[in-house]
Parts: sequence; C-alpha cells; structure tokens
Amino acid sequence: MNEKLIQNFIERALAEDVGNGDHTSNACIKPDSVAEAELLVKDVGVVAGVSLAEKIFKYADPDADFSILIPDGKDIDHGQVVFRVQCNARALLLTERLVLNAMQRMSGIATLSSRFAIEVEDLDVTILDTRKTTPLLRFLEKWAVKIGGCSNYRFGLYDWIMIKDNHIDACGGIEKAIDRVHDYFKDNDIELGITIEVRNLVELHTVLQHGKVTRIMMDNFEIPILREAVATVQHKFETEASGGITLQNVRSYAETGVDFISVGALTHSAGSLDLSLKIVK
Repeated sequence: MNEKLIQNFIERALAEDVGNGDHTSNACIKPDSVAEAELLVKDVGVVAGVSLAEKIFKYADPDADFSILIPDGKDIDHGQVVFRVQCNARALLLTERLVLNAMQRMSGIATLSSRFAIEVEDLDVTILDTRKTTPLLRFLEKWAVKIGGCSNYRFGLYDWIMIKDNHIDACGGIEKAIDRVHDYFKDNDIELGITIEVRNLVELHTVLQHGKVTRIMMDNFEIPILREAVATVQHKFETEASGGITLQNVRSYAETGVDFISVGALTHSAGSLDLSLKIVK
C-alpha cells in the first residue's frame, strides 16, 4: 500500500475530526498520561485495518507500543481482542474514532469479500471489485477487498480502458469505439487493457469479429445466455460477468466458465463490523 497515500489520509482525517484541538481530552487528561487499550470484537467476520490502526496510533504518538493479536484477514468472533496499544493517553483518545471508523468499514468489506471468495473458491474465476466506492476512501475500501480474498479491478479511469454502453452509444458503435481507443493509444503513446461491455449476443458477435480488446464484459446477462456467450468466445478473449451478482447467485454465474465476475456490492453494499476500543489501564 502506498505509504504517502496512507499518511495523507491520516493527516486529513485527523484534521477533519480534531480541528483546533481535542478540548475534552486536553481538559481531562494530563499531557504526560499513558494509557493502554484493546480492540474488542463485538461481531463475527473478517478483520481488516489492523496495520492501518498501528500507523494511526504511531502517527499520533511515535512511541506507541502496538501488539497485534489477530492480523488482517483472519476470522474474528465475539469477545476476541484484535490488538493492544499503549501510548500517550491524549493521543489514544485523539485517534480512537478514526481507528474505529476505518476498521469497522474495512472489516465489513473484508467480511463480505471473504464470503464471495468462499462461494467460488474451488472454481477458476476471479471476483473483482468496481469503482463503486466512497469518494476519497477508494484505496481503503479496495485494500479491504484484497484482505477479504477478492481482487481489485481498475483503481480509476486512468489505469484501464472500459468501453461501456454510454461510450458506445455516444461514439456511434462498437467498432468505432474500439478503433478510437487504439488511435488514442497511438497518439498518446500509452497502452492499457481494454474491456468492452456488450448487452446481448448480437453485440458479442460484433466484438468477436472486430477484435482488438482484452476482455468482454457481459452486462446483466441471464445465466443461460451467459453460458452460451462464454462458450461462443472460446477463450479468444477474457470474459467477465457483471450486474445483479449476489452471494446467492455468484456460484451459478461462476459455473458458466466466465473468467471474471465484477461485484459492486463488495464496497457499496457492505456493512460495518461492530468493534470497540476500550481503555484497560
């Protein structure tokens, strides 16, 4: 994970919360007070954000002593302790909410991602996240997806070409859109993977005849039609399914033989795990 990105996140998040000072702690707690706290699990799932929590505490107090009992990516249950931290008491209280907010969100995403991964663990398919993330928190949410056992798709508009239905319609057709992408590559001396979305078997055959893409994404295909589409492609291009994928049907989609399944729900529909930071002495 990009250390500069993490540092910037911590600085901005604390600036948002602390403003000109944590007046409650400054009033109640002596400047040199030291406290020890532990992160208590009050839910069931997969923990994520432990390494981030350590960075947050050590940002506020470089001398913080941080002991990991359960690392990122492990299953957790009610009553377990994930980590213990001993540091300046004011620093502990200053960062408490940031640590909890980040870890609860990340653990919720990791838990849902783990459930998707388990559903298809014996099949040759990759579950991908999407750009349906919280603005400015994408790196945390995609980090959590990986901790949970799924994979990241593109991080933004800059690292992969995805020609979707709106691009095709605005451009004037599938062939034109693909050709313009390759002209753009040549003019700008860049090269990226290319996914093109198809809405039906007619569009699929158009792509197969034209070529010049990396992956074909079948959007909102019913499972029998998806199976036919995958068989038609015959591994000439990577295949991807998207749209309406849930925990209940992901295995059925995977059994069609599709290479990738993109699931926006990994980030946009994940809940938060209930975690609590308690001072123990």
